[in-house]
Amino acid sequence: MRLKQVREENCKTQKEIAEYLNVKQNTYSQYETGVRQLPIDVLIKLAKYYNVSTDYILELED
Repeated sequence: MRLKQVREENCKTQKEIAEYLNVKQNTYSQYETGVRQLPIDVLIKLAKYYNVSTDYILELED
């Protein structure tokens, strides 16, 4: 997944995104590293936030 890449391209911290998602920073960190599975509703929310497709975040398209 491109979670970290997209976040860094938008100059955001894990803490900022975690607050937006209403989760703890540690939980968001686990999404980025793949330790925790990313829920579909969170994926959709992030795609809307970054104005990209879910496929882009999932690395199914460029």
